[in-house]
Amino acid sequence: DQAAPRLADTAALQSRAVRTVSGGGGHTVVITESGEVFVCGQNHRGQLGLGHNADISTLQLCPVLNQRITHTACGWDFTLLLTDCGQLLACGSNAFGQLGVAQKVTYSAEPLVIESLKEPILSVAAGLRHALAVTDSGCVYQWGTGLFSHAKRALSPHPVPPHLSSKVPSLVPGLDQTTAHLVAAGSVHCVCLTDGDLFLWGSNKHGQLTTTECFLSSATLLRRSLLDGEKIINVWSGWTHTIAQTESGRVFTWGRGDYGQLGRQATASRDPDLKSVCCKHVFETWFKSLFLQITCGSEHNLAIVGGCLLSWGWNEHGMCGDGSQGDVFHPQLVPGLKPLLIACGAGHSMAVCPASTAGQSEKKWQKKNDLGN
Repeated sequence: DQAAPRLADTAALQSRAVRTVSGGGGHTVVITESGEVFVCGQNHRGQLGLGHNADISTLQLCPVLNQRITHTACGWDFTLLLTDCGQLLACGSNAFGQLGVAQKVTYSAEPLVIESLKEPILSVAAGLRHALAVTDSGCVYQWGTGLFSHAKRALSPHPVPPHLSSKVPSLVPGLDQTTAHLVAAGSVHCVCLTDGDLFLWGSNKHGQLTTTECFLSSATLLRRSLLDGEKIINVWSGWTHTIAQTESGRVFTWGRGDYGQLGRQATASRDPDLKSVCCKHVFETWFKSLFLQITCGSEHNLAIVGGCLLSWGWNEHGMCGDGSQGDVFHPQLVPGLKPLLIACGAGHSMAVCPASTAGQSEKKWQKKNDLGN
């Protein structure tokens, strides 16, 4: 484990500009501006798409792809790759049907086309053992049986709906009167952003659906009153918590919080209602901004605010970058970095920075934080 940021070996990139970074259970995928794919990390199920299942310790070009990739989403041990023409590819474990392909394979070390998705894909998300995609027409599809056992227990004796039990993309019910734009996935729950509204479904064990029900089988609208009536413009999900930003720039968190992933001390009893973290000075000062990047790991988070990097949440493997392995209950500055892009895996963190990361942003953040305290 590495408890403080360390420069990665990026020799393979040869100064290529990075477009996106994504992390899974134990692997990392980097997409360049030219659409090339570089991968490293755990590869026992072929999730790196290299045609073999040997682990890779430094970034390596994925040579089997002859298409331009624009986006990626990583699950626990599988990877989804979106091409510039809206086609979706998948590699890695298929034990739960998370690759979305008709082939009866336990895993694939080479990216396979998810052929049943006929429309171009706009947004994709990978959960622990399931996946989501938004099509060009605004429809949402789900595949992978990662939610099946939870659904079966909660819905018995009624049958489990197809989208929770299918190993190929299945249309998600409850969204036919709206147009989806973005999806996010937890370990056993799902999130969809439409025109200012959030729809949630899956497990509610930790209050991540903001309801009293233990499980929701179809997409259910989140009450805007919980967000003081504001529209939502962006959303991110960890395994058991959710973060949303509203049109005014405020940030709300809900779900599981005992590792600090909500950015505040968790209450003793589970509260399904939302709690605005803007009451904390550091959030009020730095998170009330429309120019904000946030990313969620399994139980930790990173954010770029004002050019500075903040981290909070589960820190057992040092992924909050503070040099310790103690959980972080309030967003804290990760010193010395001025990131352009950020990403989290389940238990690791990544920041893409310019050549010089030391600068005035860190001093500015520290000054405002000191004034607030």
